[in-house]
Amino acid sequence: GGPDGMECLRRVNPFRACAGLRVLGYLMLALVAAIVAASYYAVVVYAWGPLLLRGGNGGTVAAAAFVLAAFHLLLIMMLWCYFMVVFTNPGAVPENWRHAAEGDGMYANNSSTISNNVATDCVNPPSTSEEQGHAPRYCSRCQNGKPPRCHHCSICDRCVLKMDHHCVWVVNCVGARNYKYFLLFLVYTFLETVLDTLVLLPSFIIFFHDGSRRPSSAGDIAILFLAFVLNLAFALSLLCFICMHTSLAASNTTSIEVYERKKTCSWEYDLGWRKNLEQVFGTNKLLWFLPMYCTEDLQNIPTIQGLEFPTRSDAVL
Repeated sequence: GGPDGMECLRRVNPFRACAGLRVLGYLMLALVAAIVAASYYAVVVYAWGPLLLRGGNGGTVAAAAFVLAAFHLLLIMMLWCYFMVVFTNPGAVPENWRHAAEGDGMYANNSSTISNNVATDCVNPPSTSEEQGHAPRYCSRCQNGKPPRCHHCSICDRCVLKMDHHCVWVVNCVGARNYKYFLLFLVYTFLETVLDTLVLLPSFIIFFHDGSRRPSSAGDIAILFLAFVLNLAFALSLLCFICMHTSLAASNTTSIEVYERKKTCSWEYDLGWRKNLEQVFGTNKLLWFLPMYCTEDLQNIPTIQGLEFPTRSDAVL
């Protein structure tokens, strides 16, 4: 107690506890790898691979071939999107960044600005977030300016452009530059888990109802049971998560901004669901379901870079 105790409390850094969550993230990476391995063994090695190799009934072989092709296709897409989320920088604030109103350019170091070429594509037409009169913000921890919709992540200890949340499953923040990859990861993981649940269901039923056809190996029994239960649980939870993020993306809102949006009469970044989705997925519909952008979108859609955002001119704050 006394002055010494107060001094100790002042020296405690609560952000260290947040940074410790990164360790949990690496454990999550190992858990993802274990779930994928268990699902692969259960579906390919145990349940459907032998049906394809055994031959016999043409319908059974065709079904096995279809299941295995769909399984591997979804697995490839899921892992592709997953690694894109993990290894893509969600959006870092350029060094010495300042609002345009504070200087001659967007950056204090006179680097070039990102042009806003989407005004002609949106209703009313929209202005940029800076033209709407947002007060300049500053991050005391990063010692740098904060662009609109930017937030400081206590776990990563950095500011993230258009931050949505920090995801322990990917050991990374989800922000302006990897939000599309995150959404696609959710979708392909959901489809993969639904497929795994359905194709493992016959084996799971046999496991409980026909003791004579159960696998002799205790390891096979454990892997089959775990794979089915985990895939079912993930499918149900991901369905809720996908519905939530679909609603957020369609209204151009991040998870952090949900409470802020409730306090406004009309959300300034909501340009209509089509334009909102294009700000996340790009204008090239052929690339909507691939974790990539075309060059034109990277150049012409400033929201992907996370520094400027078109807004509704009729928004009531």
